[in-house]
Amino acid sequence: MGVVIRRAGESDRADVVRLLDEAFQDDPVSGWVFPGDEHRRRRHGALMEAFLDLALSQGFVDITQDGAAVALWWSVPAGEDEGGEEGPAQLRAAVDPDNARVEEIGRITGEAHPTDRPHQYLHMIGVRPGRQGEGLGTALIESVLERCDREGLHAYLEASNSRSRALYTRLGFHFTGNAIDLPDGPQLWPMWREPRPFVTPCGGPGEFA
Repeated sequence: MGVVIRRAGESDRADVVRLLDEAFQDDPVSGWVFPGDEHRRRRHGALMEAFLDLALSQGFVDITQDGAAVALWWSVPAGEDEGGEEGPAQLRAAVDPDNARVEEIGRITGEAHPTDRPHQYLHMIGVRPGRQGEGLGTALIESVLERCDREGLHAYLEASNSRSRALYTRLGFHFTGNAIDLPDGPQLWPMWREPRPFVTPCGGPGEFA
């Protein structure tokens, strides 16, 4: 039986924030943004909730039916600056005003984000600890990439480790060639995906919408 995926909404807020908080507590990027363990435990969830709000307002959120994995996507039109110039500062003010790194990571990733073509941006994907390695994240991504191929849409993301980079490569993403180096922190790899020719279930060529 395949992985059942549904679109998450406001009623899923508490569950999604809890899942993302658990999934990314030990992530190198989260550790860079919140270098102190105690501080990270206190403020990390607020950042995850802010990211959820952005996805709900600018894109969509997919979750597995059992609530074990979630993906946050933004629908980015051409020519749009990710979050706008004031976005990172507003995020910092709302989440952790004394933490400059909340704003800094937003500006750094925003500067690297492509703006010349509309695309679906996989901002975050989290799998509950203990459920990783079951293919849940792959299923969440593939469900959206199938639509991208069907509709001729591009996709973009930033890989945060070599394992995820290898997975994204298998799914058709390619490293843009310009890594993001967080000051005294981990490296991110921006990756772009061109839509693949869509094939209908019956085996014939599909048509882009």
